[in-house]
Amino acid sequence: MLYLFFMKINFTSHQLLFKKPSGTSRGVLTSKSTYILKANYDGRILLGECNLFQGLSADDVPHFEEKLKETCSEFRGNIDWWNSLRNFPSIQFGLEQILKNKENSIKFSISDAYNPIYYDSEFTSGKVGIPINGLIWMGDVDFMKFQIQEKLDQNFHCIKLKIGVNWQAEKEILKNLRREFSKDDLEIRVDANGAFSFQQAKVVLQELADLDIHSIEQPIKANQIEEMAELCRFTPTPIALDEELIGVFEEDLKKELLLKIQPQYIILKPSLVGGWRGSEEWIKFAEELNIKWWITSALESNIGLNAIAQWTYSLKNPLPQGLGTGGLFTNNFPSRLKVMEDELFFL
Repeated sequence: MLYLFFMKINFTSHQLLFKKPSGTSRGVLTSKSTYILKANYDGRILLGECNLFQGLSADDVPHFEEKLKETCSEFRGNIDWWNSLRNFPSIQFGLEQILKNKENSIKFSISDAYNPIYYDSEFTSGKVGIPINGLIWMGDVDFMKFQIQEKLDQNFHCIKLKIGVNWQAEKEILKNLRREFSKDDLEIRVDANGAFSFQQAKVVLQELADLDIHSIEQPIKANQIEEMAELCRFTPTPIALDEELIGVFEEDLKKELLLKIQPQYIILKPSLVGGWRGSEEWIKFAEELNIKWWITSALESNIGLNAIAQWTYSLKNPLPQGLGTGGLFTNNFPSRLKVMEDELFFL
């Protein structure tokens, strides 16, 4: 086995606390756990985040902490470390951050461990931002309307609504938005998180098309390959795969899935699909098949969000990205990420 170096890495669990309860398809969240990696290299503190999303991550398994402990204590930077962790995408991403941090720690001489430079660019120099969508959380009609107005007041030109709790009420909200804003003035994306049955989805897809909705994420639950392929083949509203990608680890299986379903878009969450490298595998196959894509965060702390944002900018994707803003939690880590209107900046 070829080893590149030895580095002692420790980890701690960090419980992120929401400022206010946030509704998702997996219930209402008041807190979320994540794992922070820490290493000392040449007198510098290097941090990375293993964002395990309970109930969603493929590596949400009983022995996760045992695997993380074993990986950190034995990590020697062997040349095939990433492939050996394909079943643990959140650990892959945490280690990618540590290693990129190590590579750049002297080059950029950044003393702020929480805001390292991963990808030197006009984004990290504060000159340009990344266009993002404004996320509307699930809740009652009044709460969703309040959030929408808030995003419009902030000059967002693309918003994403979580749907599937009360479709009739949610459809009325979308109708009211379209009465006021055309598709050229406001791009509307929706995310069903698998809320609809196959037959329901056929109806919903047409109703969304009538309202000029940009796309719908995961209209039916994952692992219904034939049904999803049929929906994508005939849909009047573009479909984006999200949960469908989680747990598909090997390169040949990734390509096979995209070939079978042929979606219009895929949504990539680095913490859930193997970090930068795992995401880039999906992007390679998607582009070969003329499938469009964008990047989305998954309730990381500011440590992971910074890593995702810098890498996302390096990809030069012109679509609004689904990046968080770090503002959901009361006990987040220090960050240089700032939202100005509908763009995320590193300042």
